Amino acid sequence: MKLILCADDFGQSEAIDQAIIKLIKMGRLSATSCMTLSPRWNEAAKQITPYIRKKASIGLHLDLTHFGDAISHPKLVLLSIARQLSFVLIKQSIHQQLDFFEAAIGTAPDYVDGHQHVHQLPQIREALLEILLTRYGKNLPWLRIAKTPTADGIKGLIIRALGSSAFEQRAKALGFVCSGDLLGVYGFNGSNEEYLTRFKGWLKEVKVDAVTPVLMCHPAVEMPSNEDDVIYQARVREYAVLASNELTAELKGFSLVTRPSD
Repeated sequence: MKLILCADDFGQSEAIDQAIIKLIKMGRLSATSCMTLSPRWNEAAKQITPYIRKKASIGLHLDLTHFGDAISHPKLVLLSIARQLSFVLIKQSIHQQLDFFEAAIGTAPDYVDGHQHVHQLPQIREALLEILLTRYGKNLPWLRIAKTPTADGIKGLIIRALGSSAFEQRAKALGFVCSGDLLGVYGFNGSNEEYLTRFKGWLKEVKVDAVTPVLMCHPAVEMPSNEDDVIYQARVREYAVLASNELTAELKGFSLVTRPSD
């Protein structure tokens, strides 16, 4: 069964970047999403060598809520639903993040998703699709759809409800390749053992004939001075599980791929 195992937030911190690069080299990840507005982006991007690029898709993690002229996520959601965001400023930010990606990596992103799934929100999704079509024409990046399984609880339902269906329908109509279900949603709580149990549950959601799903994760190695990262301890737990021998056994029978099937 095919699965894209994707680590978010590359470029956010050294602890995150080290974990992601190590896991790609171990064959535990097949994609990572990059935050190009991060002050350390250019330094982090140096680790995306041709070897890493062959082993994983490298995508843009569209960011409107963390770095740069960030807006809080609740405010962004409300403004987008009310269609009160500046379309001009949204487009400027998307172009800037793509410019930074291309300047550092040397190519367009393999795919696009969003930090806190902002890429699927009203106004933002329209701007994003328009820009990707204009910039990349027939060589379009694939898109990660934040379509969580219905059994994923309240958090999953909220993520799904904030535009995943509308985004997917419009994107496919325009010729984009889209991923299937988004797995990996939880409250960033619990122990290593509980995360491994959750991971096993997500793997059970993968269906043989379904559109290739994405299982997102947020790993980081243990390092000092990460107090400003509110989910840092969860990241460390995720890395421990993702790098473990137990995960090797769980992933038997799965083919980690770098893009959804066309």
